[in-house]
Amino acid sequence: MSQPLLLVAGADRVGLADTLQQAWQQGQTVAIAAPEEAELLRAALPEVIDPAWGPAVVLGTGGSSGGRRWCLQPLAHLQVAVAGTAQWLEGLGFPLGQLELFNPLPLHHVSGLMPLLRARAWGAELRWLSPELMRDPEQLLATASPRSAERAVLSLVPTQLQRLLEAPAGIRWLERFALIWVGGAALHSALAQRCRDRKIRLAPCYGSTETGAMVMALAPQRFLAGVDGCGAGLPHVQLRSDPSSGALQIQAGSLAGGVFQNGVLEPLPRTQGWWSSGDRAEWVAESWQVLGRLDGAIQSGGETVFPEQVEQRLLELARAQELPLLDLLLLPEPDALWGARLVALVKPAAGAGTAAAGLLQSLQGLALSLPPSQRPRRWLLCGALERNPLGKWERGRWSRWLLTPPPPNP
Repeated sequence: MSQPLLLVAGADRVGLADTLQQAWQQGQTVAIAAPEEAELLRAALPEVIDPAWGPAVVLGTGGSSGGRRWCLQPLAHLQVAVAGTAQWLEGLGFPLGQLELFNPLPLHHVSGLMPLLRARAWGAELRWLSPELMRDPEQLLATASPRSAERAVLSLVPTQLQRLLEAPAGIRWLERFALIWVGGAALHSALAQRCRDRKIRLAPCYGSTETGAMVMALAPQRFLAGVDGCGAGLPHVQLRSDPSSGALQIQAGSLAGGVFQNGVLEPLPRTQGWWSSGDRAEWVAESWQVLGRLDGAIQSGGETVFPEQVEQRLLELARAQELPLLDLLLLPEPDALWGARLVALVKPAAGAGTAAAGLLQSLQGLALSLPPSQRPRRWLLCGALERNPLGKWERGRWSRWLLTPPPPNP
């Protein structure tokens, strides 16, 4: 039995990567956490881990609804995912050993860890991008542009993509990549269309910590041709949709060994080898459409409502009307008659000024085009509203915000 090594992610990702590699060479399991979650992870880990897993990593997963779990991924399983991704890229004509892989994501997230493994397996160059640089498009363009637009590959979350599209230098930088994987959260159609208009070669994808990152991806050529969704399964994966619940089910050699809960490793629940992701998905027009979390669905007036889908629709309507809306989050509230109703938290765009006062009224008018079960009952301005660094909503956090009484008037 071996004791897990806990590493706290920080600014020195190169040093952290070297420590990780050395530990793996010794057959260790390494747990990686953000500084604010280090103690949570420490409490979840056992004192020793079965060496039969071989070298492995423990990363956080979930947490959007308030919980947090810690996923054990054996290095051998992650290497299956690396090989599947390589096969997919080679099918598109990319020379693996000549690629420049740009990584702005943290190592304690699976999508920030995988570029490291891919670069080492393929002999590709890995270029680290700091959070500070990602917030400075002019400097990013000046100091971190690809040497060859035909061989540059980037991984982003939608929040990073949106920020870059707001600056001319950010747009020019994005235009220099041959392929940009975008995952971790839903890609809004308005954002996708802006990229198509500028010929930015996105590859929308879907995956999780439990799957070893991507299990499906859409080729940039098909994205630019107007295909929506996340494409087909990668070569190492089988995908299907559960006929009763609509849950996306996955079978792959990259599935995790399990999840730690209070020092105990609980295997991923599988049915004849298939793991249910918890996301609802449909196969439409030769591409998987991921429709939102099943555990986030609510029953409202006898209808099943997926808040994430309603958020996307309202954002699209608002942007079509050029309303000063930066972001929108929908949360459920109990209702004696309906079962549950939606509440909208609204963040106005920077500089909205007096226009913010009429924003809620305008949004309420747009919501009249939705079915009654999807229309928010309440609309609240929330200037502090923000996604986490990976572009996801921490819905538990904002549900607690709803319950916090406003400060008294001075």
